[in-house]
Amino acid sequence: MSERRSGAGEALSLFSQWADAHLSLVRTTKFTSAVDIPVNFVEKNVKLRGKLHRVTEKGLEVEHIPISVPFVTSILRRWQSEGLLLVRLAGVELTPSGVTWLKQELKPKQMIWFQLLGREDLVLECLVLVNKGRFLSVCLNEEILRQGLGRTARIEGLHHHSRLYWKLHKRLLRAELKALKKRKGIWEEESYSERIRDRISNNKFVQTLKQFASWLRSSLSR
Repeated sequence: MSERRSGAGEALSLFSQWADAHLSLVRTTKFTSAVDIPVNFVEKNVKLRGKLHRVTEKGLEVEHIPISVPFVTSILRRWQSEGLLLVRLAGVELTPSGVTWLKQELKPKQMIWFQLLGREDLVLECLVLVNKGRFLSVCLNEEILRQGLGRTARIEGLHHHSRLYWKLHKRLLRAELKALKKRKGIWEEESYSERIRDRISNNKFVQTLKQFASWLRSSLSR
């Protein structure tokens, strides 16, 4: 059994190296770990599909579902093991409320698409898309920001000066601005705290105390 597992691991390693030059065919293999995904996939920002298993504070745990080619898939299935990919919403700093919202909105075993932007150890930085109806898909990265359930952050994995980086960053900033204007989510909470501070500062008793303190300081300085 150990010899068979060793042979399977070696075969997968060779297959990953060969994959950089054969992107179309390698899409049929199932990735069970972030390190198995060819570097060329990440550099070309390839879009993969998967089945959601659970939402955690660290990201989405997703089972990669490759394109099915009957003959090729049946051969590769003999060498493939089970495992989940950890997918993080690129460019988004999630709040606890954002994690709760994702758990409520996403269904177990739901199919999603994730576009590779970067890879950090065992974590994939991605744009995550879900279907909403027959012809409509929603980018979760943007939707979280539109709901005020997160803040924009650096898009890890993309070069800071690249055209793609700023194209995506602008999209995320626009989504965040919508939440800010509508005072949604975290922006509503900040708005409420600002109103409380304004009420305190405008309170007549507080104003009287301030005037007394000012008078006292001027009296002692004489």
